[in-house]
Amino acid sequence: MGYYRADEEYDYLFKLVLIGDSGVGKSNLLTRFTKNEFSLDSKPTIGVEFATRNIHVDNKVVKAQIWDTAGQERYRAITSAYYRGALGALLVYDVTRNFTFESIERWLKELREHTDGNIVIMLVGNKSDLRHLRAVRTEDGKAFAENENIYFMETSALESRNVENAFAEVLTQMYHLAKRNALEVGDNSAALPKGQTINVRSNDDVSAMKKAGCCSS
Repeated sequence: MGYYRADEEYDYLFKLVLIGDSGVGKSNLLTRFTKNEFSLDSKPTIGVEFATRNIHVDNKVVKAQIWDTAGQERYRAITSAYYRGALGALLVYDVTRNFTFESIERWLKELREHTDGNIVIMLVGNKSDLRHLRAVRTEDGKAFAENENIYFMETSALESRNVENAFAEVLTQMYHLAKRNALEVGDNSAALPKGQTINVRSNDDVSAMKKAGCCSS
């Protein structure tokens, strides 16, 4: 796995969505991963924004098209359509605000209602740098992830802690799952024409690959 070049061709294109309450740091996670930037004055996302970045997985170039969905309730009817076609998701809460963690169950339900059952999901507890303000224990995030059979990691967009790891883990699992399914249908190259998205199908594959809690901070 490695960093991208702006003009680099890619072998796979995956859509990944960031969801969670407003103010949990979704936009800063996105800009930290795609531009290595962080803004203390980040404004709330209006509707949906997206950015891209390529990473290397098994000598293949995986292009991530990452959608940042607005957390405000009034935009949810609009952004729900953008879940379609997503093969991965980062479900984000703020470790300093317990109510954002309590909202995770609702966001997860909505995500599963609007996406394929095989979507790769990681629960992300962001703002782990604010240790003195922590309101959600690491153990609680890990337990929720284990119960829902999804990945878990705590991050700090401010300090750039685990941001790269969180995105890379989800994208890598999306790649391996897509490759497995391509091989099952006889496509030994497991490659797609540029610009097409891979659709994954097997629930058994996802269940076998997910190890909740393996990626905690």
